[in-house]
Amino acid sequence: MSASQLDGLVAVVTGGASGIGAAIAATLADQGAEVAILDRDTSGADPRFAAFAADVSDRAAVDRAVAEVGERFGRIDILVNNAGIGAQGDVAANDDEEWARVLSINVTGIARVTAAALPWLRRSPAAAICNTSSIAATAGLPQRALYSASKGAVLSLTRAMAADHVRDGIRVNAVNPGTADTPWVARLLDSAPDPAAERAALEARQPHGRLVSPDEVAAAVAYLVSPAAGSTTGTFIEVDGGMAQLRLRPVGG
Repeated sequence: MSASQLDGLVAVVTGGASGIGAAIAATLADQGAEVAILDRDTSGADPRFAAFAADVSDRAAVDRAVAEVGERFGRIDILVNNAGIGAQGDVAANDDEEWARVLSINVTGIARVTAAALPWLRRSPAAAICNTSSIAATAGLPQRALYSASKGAVLSLTRAMAADHVRDGIRVNAVNPGTADTPWVARLLDSAPDPAAERAALEARQPHGRLVSPDEVAAAVAYLVSPAAGSTTGTFIEVDGGMAQLRLRPVGG
C-alpha cells in the first residue's frame, strides 16, 4: 500500500494514546492521514497528533470531542473504534456493575462514537470504520467470559453497522487481534505467580509461537480503512498468528 494512500483523509482513533491504538494512529499518519486521538487519558499521546479527552462511556463527552475534531479538521473520513478494557474470570467472577461497565465501554462506546461521527462520515468520499474485536470473539478462552461476550458483540455490531451504512457509502469492518504485546497484557503477566511461564504459555497457544505486535494489528486496520479495500465491508481480519483457524499437531507428533 502506498505511503500516501490516506493523503487528505482525517482519521479518528479512540484509545489512541497507548498500545494498539497508538500503533494504529502512527501507521495511519505514516500513510498520509491527519490523525485525531480520543482517549480518556491523553497524557501519553504522541505529540504529533491532535488529542481530545473523552471517555467513550460518556455520551456527552464523546459528542463534544467528535464535534471538536470535525470543527478543527473540517471533515472526518476514518473512524477506528479501538478503545476498550479487559476483564478476567468466568461468568460468576464479575458483578452486575462490572458487566455494565465493560459492555458500556467495549460495545456501547462504539455506538456512541460512531453516532457522533456519522454526519461527518456521510459527507466523506472515502468513509470507513474499523472496530477492534478480538480472538476472544471466535475462540472460547478460559477465564474471559465477560471480555469474550463484549468482543463477540463487537463482531455482530460490525456486521449490523455495515448493513445499515453501506448505502451511505460507509464501509465497516473489524480486526481480531490475538494476544498482543500491549501494556494491558504486560500488567496481566506482572500479576501472574510466574510471569515468565505465563508469557511462554500465551506465546505457545498462538501457532506462530509469539505475541502479536501492535504494529501488525495496525497494518491490518490501515488496509481495511484505505480506499484499496473499497469493496470490503462487513467482515474482519484475524491477526492472531493462526490461532483462530489453524490446528497444528504437537511438536514431534
